[in-house]
Amino acid sequence: MPEIQLLRPGHAPALLAFEQENRAYFAAAIPDRGDDYFARFDERHRALLAEQEAGVCYFHVLVGAEDEVLGRINLVDVADGGADLGYRIAERAAGRGLATWAVRKLCGLAANRYGLTTLRAGARLDNAASRAVLARSGFVIVGERQLSGRPGLSYLRDLADFAAPEAPGAADRHAGRSPAP
Repeated sequence: MPEIQLLRPGHAPALLAFEQENRAYFAAAIPDRGDDYFARFDERHRALLAEQEAGVCYFHVLVGAEDEVLGRINLVDVADGGADLGYRIAERAAGRGLATWAVRKLCGLAANRYGLTTLRAGARLDNAASRAVLARSGFVIVGERQLSGRPGLSYLRDLADFAAPEAPGAADRHAGRSPAP
């Protein structure tokens, strides 16, 4: 499996290549980013890194064995213990369980690294692949919504089952007591 890496400045060239190579593929399921996105990619990349530094978003890339970007998986609008999940996988890597693996992995990071308790997501009704990924990853449908002017569903994922258990005796140490023998 690829590695999930927190977005950094050095990812820019591979990330731009990923977005360009998959533009038509992504546009079939979600709105196209538009020409301005590509023309101002470096500026946009710096802005994402600034948002990440501020702690309002956490952007990740799925990096393959050849340091190529195979996908993106992001947590945006981080506040009050929750965030919105978004992801996209390269066409050449789709259909192999990579999105489900990455979403589950990011749920663990969200709970244990970023201290989040819930994730929100959305998927259009005509995007069966994303709906399947969310369902396989434990997201539950909580309502209907419009996504890019099309009917979609809202999802929620409680992250309690991803929280790392405390080590034996940790609760006693926190309370100032020695653990029982």
